[in-house]
Amino acid sequence: MRFKASIQNIHTFTKFTASLASLGQIAWVRLDSKDVRFTVIPDSGTQVWSTLSIDSIFETYTIQSASENDTINLEVPLPVLHRALKSAQNAIAANIRLTKKDGIPLLSLTITTLAMNTSSAPLPTSSGFSGSRENGDRSSDGHVGDGFDDVFREESTENFGGRPDRETTVTQDIPVRVLAPASVEGLHEPRCREPDVHIVLPNLLQLKSISDRFTKLALSTKAGRPGASLGPKLELSGNMHGCLRLSLKTDSLRISSLWTNLENPELDPAKVADGEAGLANHPSTHMKQLGDATGQSELGWSTVRIEGKDWGRVLSVGRLGGRVIACFVNEHALILYVFLGGDDAGVGETVLTYYITSYSA
Repeated sequence: MRFKASIQNIHTFTKFTASLASLGQIAWVRLDSKDVRFTVIPDSGTQVWSTLSIDSIFETYTIQSASENDTINLEVPLPVLHRALKSAQNAIAANIRLTKKDGIPLLSLTITTLAMNTSSAPLPTSSGFSGSRENGDRSSDGHVGDGFDDVFREESTENFGGRPDRETTVTQDIPVRVLAPASVEGLHEPRCREPDVHIVLPNLLQLKSISDRFTKLALSTKAGRPGASLGPKLELSGNMHGCLRLSLKTDSLRISSLWTNLENPELDPAKVADGEAGLANHPSTHMKQLGDATGQSELGWSTVRIEGKDWGRVLSVGRLGGRVIACFVNEHALILYVFLGGDDAGVGETVLTYYITSYSA
């Protein structure tokens, strides 16, 4: 098997791996001739199933294997991959390939940077003078000078402060496991019923700031049980009238934030089972008949309960930008679709899918 690619978007790739590494240590990476998939399935917490278009990250891309679509399955340590990519932030070129050293499979990241050449002609010292001469002394040709004209020669400025004229290559090796197709064929995205509410989330960094504040408040009031493996729970609700509500309810306090005038995307009948008839009977269609755009009515809301710290880590994907659609399956799950790069000409759409299981009340 063979895999080699040049990376054209180091910054996005680094932010992407950072968001994944905050949720899990290991990723299943599926490389094939169509796209690149990163999947994180931690023991607890949010699962991530992401599909990256090849041209959103790579400039050149070569892959070959005996499997269908030239598929290669790898188990990759995310923190190690992220650290390697961070070291390439100032690179003029970066290439990654699958290789093997001493029988150990590796993703080898080769980084090319420009080293500054700071060498220049040495400055003259007193030993360079043929004799001491005070300012105003007369030279042998009768010229009265400042004592420097005969010592320093004029030079070009090309070496001033050094110049980037030397390339340096550094290789970072990331140990990986090559997985047999049979070992991953049973892995699939969680299956959920049709969502009750779908809504475009507000700015994720703003949402993260408020969510983190709620989590800290819950911890300060001892809402999180001491010694519990999971922290305080937040309640997230949405309706089909552009409203989103984030709440914290404990024995000692009740607070919430409400967003209005958000977008509820229209479903495409072609992508709904039974087309127009299926859309008419879709749960979100029924939910739209309830509630209102003020957010004051208690009707028409779909609610999930999420672990505060895990939710904060999920929202770190806001560093990548992009449009995020939240799908609420009432009292069961929250599914986030993060769309990146779809508006750039010539660049395929990248979709990150987050599955968050709701906790019971």
